[in-house]
Amino acid sequence: MIGFLITGTIALLLISALVAPLESLGWWAGWLGEHDPLPIEQAPDVTALDEAASDANHYLVYLSGIGAITDESIPSEELDWINMLHKRIPGTTLVADVFPYSVTNLGLTSNRLFAGLWRWLEHLRIQNTAEILTFVINIRNLLQVAVSADHRYGPIYNLGVAREIARSLVAHGYRSGSGTPITLLGWSGGGQIALGASSFLIGMLQAPVRIISIGGVMADDPGVLRIEHLYHFYGDKDPVHGLGGKLFPGRWSLMRQSDWNRALARGRITFTSLGPIAHNGPGNYFGTEVITEDGRCGAEITLNAVVNVLAQAGLLSTDR
Repeated sequence: MIGFLITGTIALLLISALVAPLESLGWWAGWLGEHDPLPIEQAPDVTALDEAASDANHYLVYLSGIGAITDESIPSEELDWINMLHKRIPGTTLVADVFPYSVTNLGLTSNRLFAGLWRWLEHLRIQNTAEILTFVINIRNLLQVAVSADHRYGPIYNLGVAREIARSLVAHGYRSGSGTPITLLGWSGGGQIALGASSFLIGMLQAPVRIISIGGVMADDPGVLRIEHLYHFYGDKDPVHGLGGKLFPGRWSLMRQSDWNRALARGRITFTSLGPIAHNGPGNYFGTEVITEDGRCGAEITLNAVVNVLAQAGLLSTDR
C-alpha cells in the first residue's frame, strides 16, 4: 500500500511538472476560459456592487501561499490572519477571492480532470493525515510559480492572473481609471504572482500598484520598475524567501542593469526583517506561538508590519 502511494505521488508530480505551462497556453489559445484581455471594464458581469466597497480609498488583494487549493481552501492560520487584517485596515476593501495558482482563477477542486484527487488531498489535509501526500499540493502550486517566473510562459500566465485580479477588484466596487491605490499582498509563492501580474494590472485599471511580500520568493520581473514600491518582509529563520536571490540571475548583484537591481538602486524595494520567524511550521508568519521575549507571536508581528507600512504610505488610518 505504501509503495503504491509513493509511486502514485511520484507519477502525479511528474505529470504536474509536464503540464505546468499547458493551462496558460491553453487559455491563451482560447481552449480554456475566456481570452479577451481588453477592455477589462467591460469584462466582469457585475449586477450589483457593494456601495461601501465602491467608496473605498484603497484596495488590498491577498494572494495566498502555495498551500492553497482554492481561494477559500487555504491553511486555517492564514484564514485567521486575513480576518485579523480585515479589522485593522479601515477605509480599505480587502479582496481575497483570487486563486493565484490558476490562470483562470479555477480552484483545484473545481471543474478539472483531477478534481477528485485534489478533493481527496484536501480532505486529508483537513484531517491532518498523510502530510507527505498533501505536500503534493505545494509542489503543484510551486510549479505554477515557476511558470510565472519563466520568461517564455510567464507573460501569458501573469496576464491571465492579472485579468482575474482585475475582475475581482471591479466586482468588489473598483472603478477602472479612478486612480484608487491597489496593494497586492503576496505570501510565499504569492509574492512572485503579485509581481508578475502587476505590470498588466497597472495597464488594465490605470491604477497605482504597490506590493507587499511576506516571505515571498520572487524573480527579476519587469513589473518591479512599474509598481510604486515593493515591501519585502522576511523572518530571520526563513531560508525559503532567500531562494529568489539565488535562483534568478537577474537578482544577482553583478547583474547591475537588470530590472531588479535598477529598482533597488532607485530605492523602490525595501527589505525588512521581522525577527525570529520561520517560513513554515512553529513560529511562522501566521503562527500564534510566542516567539519573542516580549510575548509576541508571528501573526501579530506580521500583522503590525503590514498595517504600519500601509499607514506610512497614507493608505489607511491607524485610529482603529
